[in-house]
Amino acid sequence: MLKKTPNQTLARRVAGPTQTFLATGTGRGTLRTRLLVFISIAAAMTFTSLVSAKHFGDWGAPVNVESIPGTSSELNTGSNEGYPMMSPDGLSLYIASDRPGGMGGFDIWVASRASKDDPWGAPENLGAPVNSSALDWSPTPVPGHGLFFVSSRAGGCGSDDIYFTRFKHGAWEEPQNLGCQINSSATERSPSYFEDENEHAILYFSSNRPGGFEAGGTDQDIYFSVDFGPAQLAPGLNTAFNDVRPNVRKDGREIVFDSNRPGGFGGLDILTASRETTADDWSTPTNLGPTINTAATEARATLSRDGLTMFFSSNRAGGDGLSDIYVTTREKLKGNER
Repeated sequence: MLKKTPNQTLARRVAGPTQTFLATGTGRGTLRTRLLVFISIAAAMTFTSLVSAKHFGDWGAPVNVESIPGTSSELNTGSNEGYPMMSPDGLSLYIASDRPGGMGGFDIWVASRASKDDPWGAPENLGAPVNSSALDWSPTPVPGHGLFFVSSRAGGCGSDDIYFTRFKHGAWEEPQNLGCQINSSATERSPSYFEDENEHAILYFSSNRPGGFEAGGTDQDIYFSVDFGPAQLAPGLNTAFNDVRPNVRKDGREIVFDSNRPGGFGGLDILTASRETTADDWSTPTNLGPTINTAATEARATLSRDGLTMFFSSNRAGGDGLSDIYVTTREKLKGNER
């Protein structure tokens, strides 16, 4: 979890629900239609048939990303670094940070490398129009050079909304709000996109909107949307505590998220659940244990496309700043190498 320092408190403009981009429209068409077309093209470029669920070994001991030889000493700083997620090709690492040199309270930055065997270079600010004078965070890169992220910029449905943009012709397009069927008057976090076996576009995220798991509760719960339609509370994952920042593996069969539910090791711990197909119920979430979690906070875990690498942020002792980026890896079990 990212912590705000006193001199970085921003006044957030809480706007009423605006006209949704998902409503019927004319001209350039609705955002929902364009998103579905974009996702269909991206899926056609990267699609591989889904086979039986992959099985993996245990996660290894995490390391601070900067401890990897050759990695830039600027990846983690004395500020907050969090919300890490690797691009589909494994060559870019997107993070959110309130380090000096940004445009707002939190900005989205990206570190790059030449190959998957190379270390990460120094993060660069994505600049406008992705970043703004508001809070811009929770980056989620998807195939086809698309990027979901969260922003508190003016003109949204609430305090922090999910937006979408893509990198085209050498520049980021103007981000577009996903509309008030997905966003709400509350705060949305950590969009996570995948396609199910029937090629439906599935977007998971968390929100503290009214009507969550606990009647009258103000905690974060996990939601999902099908084909960018209305948000639905995700069954089997939520409690009366904070269940937040979901990330789903690309085949939709494994999810990681952080929670402060009882039985953990610290403030927020990383939990996981799985299922055999996307039509099945999620298994009962389990804590990833003391190899991953500590007495501090571990948050916004994200899985690589092959499921072998997991990034997350933590404010555990021994880091460079208020919150640092960590990474852990695992192997596929014998017989599941495909």
